[in-house]
Amino acid sequence: MNTSAHGQDQNNQTQPDGGGGSLVGRIATVPAAPDPDHAALFLKDLLDHAEAGGGFQELLDAHSHLQGFLLGIIGNSPFLRDLMLTDPPRLLAILKEAPEARLERIMGQAREARAEDEAGIMRVLRLLKQDLALTLGLADISGTIDLDLVTGALAGFADAALTAAIRFCLDDLTRRGRFVPHDPEKPEEGSGLIVLAMGKHGADELNYSSDIDLIVLYDPDKAPMAGGAEAPVEFVRLTRRLVKIMQDRTAEGYVFRTDLRLRPDPGATPLAMSVPAALVYYESLGQNWERAALIKARPCAGDIPAGEQFLHEIVPFIWRKYLDFAAIADVQSIKRQIHMHKGHGAIAVAGHNVKLGRGGIREVEFFVQTQQLIAGGRNPALRGRRTLDMLDALCDADWIRPESRDELADAYRFLRNVEHRIQMLNDEQTQLLPKDDEGLARVAALMGFDGLKPFETALLNQLKTVQHHYAELFEDEPALSSELGNLVFTGDDHDPGTLETLSGLGFKQPSEAAAIIKSWHFGRYPCTRSTKARERLTEMHPALISALAATDNADVALRAFDNFMSKLPAGVQLFSLLRSNPQLLTLLATTMGAAPRMAETVSKRVHVLDAVLDPAFFGAMPSVEEFRNGLDRTLAQARFYEEALDRARIFAQEQQFLIGLRLISDTLSADRVGFALARLAEVVVNRILTQVISHVGEANGVVPGGNVAVLAMGKLGGREMTAASDLDLILLYEAPEDVKQSDGKRPLAITQYYTRLTQRLVTALSAPTAEGSLYEVDFRLRPSGNAGPLATNLDGFIAYQNKDAWTWEHMALTRGRVIASSSDEFAQKISDSIRETLTKQRDRQKLADDVRSMRARIEKEKGTKDVWDLKQVAGGLVDIEFLAQFLQLANAHDKPDVLAQTTEDALEHLRDQNCLDPGDAEVLLEALRLYHRLTQVLRLALSGKFVPGEAPRGVLDLLVQASGSPTFDRLEMDLAEHQAKVRSTFERLVGTVEAVES
Repeated sequence: MNTSAHGQDQNNQTQPDGGGGSLVGRIATVPAAPDPDHAALFLKDLLDHAEAGGGFQELLDAHSHLQGFLLGIIGNSPFLRDLMLTDPPRLLAILKEAPEARLERIMGQAREARAEDEAGIMRVLRLLKQDLALTLGLADISGTIDLDLVTGALAGFADAALTAAIRFCLDDLTRRGRFVPHDPEKPEEGSGLIVLAMGKHGADELNYSSDIDLIVLYDPDKAPMAGGAEAPVEFVRLTRRLVKIMQDRTAEGYVFRTDLRLRPDPGATPLAMSVPAALVYYESLGQNWERAALIKARPCAGDIPAGEQFLHEIVPFIWRKYLDFAAIADVQSIKRQIHMHKGHGAIAVAGHNVKLGRGGIREVEFFVQTQQLIAGGRNPALRGRRTLDMLDALCDADWIRPESRDELADAYRFLRNVEHRIQMLNDEQTQLLPKDDEGLARVAALMGFDGLKPFETALLNQLKTVQHHYAELFEDEPALSSELGNLVFTGDDHDPGTLETLSGLGFKQPSEAAAIIKSWHFGRYPCTRSTKARERLTEMHPALISALAATDNADVALRAFDNFMSKLPAGVQLFSLLRSNPQLLTLLATTMGAAPRMAETVSKRVHVLDAVLDPAFFGAMPSVEEFRNGLDRTLAQARFYEEALDRARIFAQEQQFLIGLRLISDTLSADRVGFALARLAEVVVNRILTQVISHVGEANGVVPGGNVAVLAMGKLGGREMTAASDLDLILLYEAPEDVKQSDGKRPLAITQYYTRLTQRLVTALSAPTAEGSLYEVDFRLRPSGNAGPLATNLDGFIAYQNKDAWTWEHMALTRGRVIASSSDEFAQKISDSIRETLTKQRDRQKLADDVRSMRARIEKEKGTKDVWDLKQVAGGLVDIEFLAQFLQLANAHDKPDVLAQTTEDALEHLRDQNCLDPGDAEVLLEALRLYHRLTQVLRLALSGKFVPGEAPRGVLDLLVQASGSPTFDRLEMDLAEHQAKVRSTFERLVGTVEAVES
């Protein structure tokens, strides 16, 4: 049977033994025991206790409700039952005393607690906490005291325990000569050590099993340090020790779990922070949710006057002076972050979170806090800490209606009592109702209900009442996300609904994702230092998270975006741009998920994204002329040579990024990427050569009548570049016979002059500057390789090719192409000499033997079975390139039209000139095109070796998209098949390749 507000019996208010305001004499609620017989066994243990047994029997005889009350406590709350049985005399004393007087005495004892050592102070405080917990639990469940006294006593005890622990730590510092207190009896006074109680602790609204949220500060100008001690070092150590004293579990339990994560930027700041540093943070980087949190801040221990002074200093941060549009927008940004979308899902009882769930305690608190923030700047009466007090104040100030105040106050008290009952079960810091009927029935019984059904009805009514008022508060506010679900990134604890939303979107590690997004708002990155940047970022959250989730590898994409954010120099412009252009945000998110290498570029060159907004971006690739004009425009703004090199780097990196973005966005096929990258490179080399000639000319002049040209070889010559390709170059020159040196202030001999020109060109292209490097440059394909001169005289080049060059050098020459020259005539002269070399009559069998032997040597050195080593694997790119070069050299004498620098063109010419069977040509061309498409994706997306099992999902998707295969597994099968056919064709036309040695 329950006797309570739902059916009270007050006959035992004036019993003779233990009456007069004692707890036992004021029992108004008796919770029903779920298993009275089992509970009776524990009660018998109490009655059998030597010291207290007689006292219990006497009380039981005098108070008819006591036995049922004790059985109800024992049966429903294992935590309180254990406290009762641990010390029966203490339980007897609690029952016989007025709870108000006992609570006052416990707090006084805690505040004055002293001990010789750390273990001693920890034991004293824990035993007092046990006494407090049992006194409050019994008085609360019995209906003897109200919610205000319960929460106030818990907060008051936390203050007292902290004061005792701090005194102990400061005394120890004094004994070690590190601290000289103004008052040895109260060393905390004037210490400069500030402990701010936050959250429910600060508002005197602690719950039974609550953590205490603290911010520990120190004023270095006030702290009386001694003996060379430094306040930053000592107070951080002291804080760590304070946390240990409060929360480490011993045989007697713990005092309070202690959380320091509400301090400014907890991931990057010490446990104890200086007052000046904290003031700078709040003035420059303070966040909206921190304004709300600081409403409840209260100096609770240490140097109280110093704490009051600090809070006075940050009043302008918390309370805005005028209710202007900026302030309203600021508060609305909090609303948008906290807002849980309306009308989705039903309020339940089993498993419901009475704090964070719909209609829960947090909604009442936020209902109050948002309106405090809006109006508290003008009305100091609205700056209070306690939720119930502020409901009254808001009503008095006509911000809310009396009926709203009354309904929310009733709901708040009811939900806080439910929260306390949940925590009384097992002393766990949880607000989740049990999921099973047995657990729910225990909570209902401790609440004084006769059964589960009436409790469920009452709880649902209160939750719906809160949700109704909370929804009204947001009636005119856009939801943070009406479709995604909760997206709350404020405060310190992760919102369960938000984690559920992130998980549902595809984030495998939702807690890590939430932590990353929260970290952006601490201003650790340059791009999030300004308030406006953080507000723009907040508004972007739904679209950004959706875009990242759509990459199929949400976690990797988010980490890449975080890395991207860390390198951004500023944020407002980009965040505004992305917010206004969802398609751009989607494209950027895709890049983060699929091409980490490209993400590096955009983080350094944010304005490359501007080009994406130009409708022309999605049209044709820029022509050589357009590339040339763009580079010329930027080089024209350079004031000196080094700046010109920097500008060239910026231009090239941006254009490479945009080419890659076209591939990722499927506006440029992978087949055309190599051509586009080569087109860009030849323009850059051409213009850089002009800059170098001018720069060298400043000191060394020019060679009168001389000519110079750059011959592109390899991937650049063949217009098959990738994002990772080197530039294989040869510098050729000629000078009149009668000219012996350049004509500058410091003239150089002809060979020396062109060698210096080549050295400067290599440096201009490859040396890293503040803007990075342009290309890696390789001059090893010049005559005699590294053993020959860096610059090559054209006559010597022609002679070498005619007399001394190896077969492989003529194979490489099939790709030779002039990309920069001081005159068109000189360029044509070089092209004619190359054509003459390539069209010489050759011994086909010797040629085949040379090619086959060279392929075997390469395979011996670099051979692989990995189908994804598209270049070196048997039947890969090298086989196709060698075969095309072999057939060109073998047939060019009779059919010079077979010559082409690009492998694909060469194969088509060979087929059209009947030098290659159409069937073989189809095998080779199909494989070549596939290899090139896949290579372009891999080089754009990744920096290292491709391992399918470790690659981002976005990269695999791009490979499948580029290949046209239905699945990645099918793509791998197709690759193996193509490689087998290519190798078979190579060996049939050129000869067998020796086996690969392991």
